[in-house]
Amino acid sequence: MTLTFQVDGRDVAVPDDGASLLEVLRDRLGIRSPKDGCAPQGQCGCCTVLVDGRPRVACVTPARRVVGRTVTTLDGFAEADRRTWGEAFAASGGSQCGFCTPGIIVRLAALHAEGGTDVDTALLAHLCRCTGWQGVKEAFTAVASDMASVVPARDLTAAAQRALLEGTAAQDVGVAVALGHGGFADDTAPLDALVAIPDGRGGWAVGDTLTHARAAAGKVQGRRSTIALTHPLEVPPGDWAVTLRTTWVEPAYLEPDASWCAPGGQPASPLGNGGAFGAKIASVAPAAARRLADEHGRPVRVLLTREDVVRTGPKRPPIAAGVRADGTGVVRVARTPGVAAAIATVAPGLDVEEVDVTGPPTSAAIRAAGWAEAAVLLAAARGDAAVTAPSGARAEAAIEADGAVTVRIRCGEPLDEVVLRSYCVGAAHMALGWVRSEGVAVGPDGVPHDLTIRSFAILRARDMPEVHVEIIDRSGPPVAVADAVFAAVAAAAWRADGYPPAWPTRPRAGAGA
Repeated sequence: MTLTFQVDGRDVAVPDDGASLLEVLRDRLGIRSPKDGCAPQGQCGCCTVLVDGRPRVACVTPARRVVGRTVTTLDGFAEADRRTWGEAFAASGGSQCGFCTPGIIVRLAALHAEGGTDVDTALLAHLCRCTGWQGVKEAFTAVASDMASVVPARDLTAAAQRALLEGTAAQDVGVAVALGHGGFADDTAPLDALVAIPDGRGGWAVGDTLTHARAAAGKVQGRRSTIALTHPLEVPPGDWAVTLRTTWVEPAYLEPDASWCAPGGQPASPLGNGGAFGAKIASVAPAAARRLADEHGRPVRVLLTREDVVRTGPKRPPIAAGVRADGTGVVRVARTPGVAAAIATVAPGLDVEEVDVTGPPTSAAIRAAGWAEAAVLLAAARGDAAVTAPSGARAEAAIEADGAVTVRIRCGEPLDEVVLRSYCVGAAHMALGWVRSEGVAVGPDGVPHDLTIRSFAILRARDMPEVHVEIIDRSGPPVAVADAVFAAVAAAAWRADGYPPAWPTRPRAGAGA
């Protein structure tokens, strides 16, 4: 049977093989602006398109449901409208890696077309890990007030340099990125490539299509756990001024690991247009793509599902620590190569005890792992929220009475204030979630139970306070500052909450110590 409908102004016909609308758009028609961040969970909003003018999440929409209807992706918007939205997001810093942005733009464009202004409610269907939402809201305001065309002159080379410093991976900056064309690995794969996903037994299920590969793997949609968060380490005995226990935390980058390779070729990098907060450095996807391409004699796309990322991807190492008023103390941390050295860079007075813990893999490559926790503990012992990062950058943070966050930074030459501010706001967003809400439930066997992207408790747009960024010193060579902001805002949030001895300080309903 053949399914017929209209996509971006043209009539299309595709086989009725049980595929989702998202798979049809990306893999059959080659329209890559809708992204797959969680399929088929329907929770991240990255795949949002319009169906008969109404926003719909494509990954949970069977293609057969749109027969005879009109589907519009961001690529199908009028060029003037695409340019308006793209320029607004680029000018506000509302897009960094650009993975979630196309779906957000589609949603906000529909809101604007209806004359609506409730951006926070519209964005409940979306997640963004990079930007902290502030630039996204400002982009909508610019479009709604006809100010999107007022784009200040910028040096995009300098902007990309600042993005590289902060994200640790090459990143394009500009309108094309905001519109979904940042060069992600799976976006560049040929349409005739085989598809491989983990089979759950240590191997790979390979199929002609994503639907076939998922059927071969027996993939089951992830669930949110009903078990409580746990803190796997006990605070060392001692007379401490302050103590802290943390739990398993998911990096929660929006683009799941992906790569593709032709036989004998070079596999595409899973880092795409950003660094995934350090969590993809050891991704299995490129090596698997190269091996499978050689084995099958044709291009192979390797895709990790959201569930695969949660089960096998590295987490932030949990700690349990006690610190005295003089800055000495003991940090127990899940055994992780490199984490002790990271802690020593900012807190040489802390003794580090690495402990074998039953749980998911951990990595010291994840954003400021180890040293941020140490810096927060030292700030708490002093009673302030000031952090100097190993890079030499410095950040001071405060939580105002209305919940707003003020950040003062010293990071040398700003290079591009839009990118710098966006990274600082994004770091503040991640820090607030880290301290107050985020965590992954892990069973006694060490296997994560929280497999949906919403279960990580990432702060939504309506939960995110205003962040004010002040550049205190612009002299000297540019250095990365977002991680210093991350640690400083975490220290400020913990201080504002009264220094409870375990994070998250405000766990979701049903979770706890």
